[in-house]
Amino acid sequence: MNPTAWTNADLHCHSCVSDGTLEPEVLAARAKANGVELWALTDHDEVSGQRRAREAAHALGLPYLSGAEISVTFAGVTVHIIGLGIDPESPALIQGLADTRDGRILRAQEMADGLAKVGIPDAFEGALNYAGNPELIARTHFARYLVETGYCASTHEVFRKYLVEGKPGYVEHRWARLGDAVNWITQSGGIAVIAHPGRYKFTVNEEYALFTEFKAHGGRGVEVVTGSHTSADFAKYADMAIEFDLLASRGSDFHSPEESRTDLGTLPVLPARLKPVWEALMDRVQRAA
Repeated sequence: MNPTAWTNADLHCHSCVSDGTLEPEVLAARAKANGVELWALTDHDEVSGQRRAREAAHALGLPYLSGAEISVTFAGVTVHIIGLGIDPESPALIQGLADTRDGRILRAQEMADGLAKVGIPDAFEGALNYAGNPELIARTHFARYLVETGYCASTHEVFRKYLVEGKPGYVEHRWARLGDAVNWITQSGGIAVIAHPGRYKFTVNEEYALFTEFKAHGGRGVEVVTGSHTSADFAKYADMAIEFDLLASRGSDFHSPEESRTDLGTLPVLPARLKPVWEALMDRVQRAA
């Protein structure tokens, strides 16, 4: 197939290297089986799974784009910026991600303290059992512990009752600055993309400021079709992609067969009026030799 005719690109998912549950190789096989035509692994603040993902994709004949999802603080809210087509060995990117990971363990200990105050003991140790890399311990690992120990029936219930603003276990953390994250991605040869913008609880003015500042820093894309967006979100962010002259991305944000509402490769196609981000990254798409 002509790569510019690809429609089933999945450029947002997570492995056990960050807060997913599957190995990169298993994700590659799942993407291939679900008809994905171009795949990217985008672990949170980490690129150590990139080689495994790329090699597994190549073995399956699945075109691959390297990626990462960087945690950013903007207007007091945690925002995620995806880098696509990055060089995983870029010194600036590697150092930036390491700096972003700093503080996760301290934050996790404070989260556990908050849960202990409402009668949930040993949450830090329990969450660590789910974190392959302690430096990347995250709310998702705590959620899995709360399900395992019977405090909640599902991770979705966890995030209604705990670990979110105003609920037990919530701890704010300052991540990277927006401009720094975009710069690390750009320096590594990639394209910066705003991930799932419909998830952020911004006012209209704050959201407009996010897009404006992102574009001013050199950001070039926005995730229009993603697992947490509604059909109304698809339309809204398609309009915003056009308004801000941004490339459109598509990704399931898949984490786990048991937890994720959207599987790899099962999203609707991008609206035809948009320019897919992968068309600007064809020189970065990696294929089997």
